[in-house]
Amino acid sequence: MASVLWRVAAAAATVKPICLRRLHTVYQMAELPETHQLLRDTCRGFAEKELAPVAAQLDREHKFPAEQVKKMGGLGLLAMAVPEKYGGAGLDYLAYAIAMEEISRGCASTGTIMSVNNSLYLGPLLKFGSEEQMRKWVTPFTDGTNIGCFGLSEPGNGSDAGAASATARLDGDSWIVNGTKAWITNSWDASAAIIFANTDKALKHKGISAFLVPMPTPGLSLGKKEDKLGIRASSTANLIFEDCRLPRENLLGEPGLGFKIAMQTLDAGRIGIASQALGIAQAALDCAVDYAEKRMAFGSPISKLQAIQFKLADMGLALESARLLTWRAAMLKDNGKSYVKEAAMAKLAASEAATSIAHKAMQILGGMGYVTDMAAERHYRDARITEIYEGTSEIQRLVIANQLLKEYQG
Repeated sequence: MASVLWRVAAAAATVKPICLRRLHTVYQMAELPETHQLLRDTCRGFAEKELAPVAAQLDREHKFPAEQVKKMGGLGLLAMAVPEKYGGAGLDYLAYAIAMEEISRGCASTGTIMSVNNSLYLGPLLKFGSEEQMRKWVTPFTDGTNIGCFGLSEPGNGSDAGAASATARLDGDSWIVNGTKAWITNSWDASAAIIFANTDKALKHKGISAFLVPMPTPGLSLGKKEDKLGIRASSTANLIFEDCRLPRENLLGEPGLGFKIAMQTLDAGRIGIASQALGIAQAALDCAVDYAEKRMAFGSPISKLQAIQFKLADMGLALESARLLTWRAAMLKDNGKSYVKEAAMAKLAASEAATSIAHKAMQILGGMGYVTDMAAERHYRDARITEIYEGTSEIQRLVIANQLLKEYQG
């Protein structure tokens, strides 16, 4: 199934047709390629029409945006890097970053759902799945009918991903899984999960393996939906495994490869979360500028006041800087270059920019920023999670420092 996005982009391109994955090179791009600009316009139009008008209601009611997710599937937004032969859009990671920002600008919760399906569920399958697994576990998750989730964290191992206590033991032709996975986004709405469990505790992190789990399935139950500060339209809960029996072929990759799969998945996923943070930050800046130009004080719009202008300048600087870091990380990935440090930098910069920009937006709005009549308070609540999930800001700094020191050591 060729995605609508790809068909629109291909039809509008005036350059000689080339694979979208090769349309850009690092350090040589002054502006987005035409196809990516068209993609951004398409996603922005969709977000403004389908997401922004209902975002507050979805947040208030903790309501999964099923109708919008289905439409996004039809546009190819839930499987952007998946090859067309498996039902995806066949686009590159820069395209994914651009689309993630625009969708999150309209509704951060919907951006979270999109991010998990693209980066955390489909991402590791594309890299480590067998052909049979691709057909069974990828194709049905490309059109919005089904979405996936990703189970790495546990109640006691947050940032210490190598300390997984969940276990999987081989029993004939089945794996028997026991343990609890915590903070699982999409959990209540997912049709499948990739989870990580110890198959050999003596090997520590090298004894962790990855598994594909259909949902629902006997032996797997869901914990309560968490009542979260932000991204409230996406479900978050524990996955509880009690003698859950999985077919032997549901092992993803080789035994003991799970920790590597998880870390590489998170490296790529950080580009998606950085893009989500950019979308939240842009929405907060939009809100602040709109208010500042309409709110009158001392006989003129408050946008004329230097105190407000300084805030807007700092907000714009942080946003544009983080966006360039994010696009650079995406381009490095698309060009087969190492991007671990750059992805961590992008997530760190974008998430902290989102929190800061949302905070300043509320300050510009004053009392109006503190009530639900305006979107500023929702952006403030939504931004905070981007500094926590898929690696906290502290973990990003460790990753950056580690990669930086390796570069100096040659």
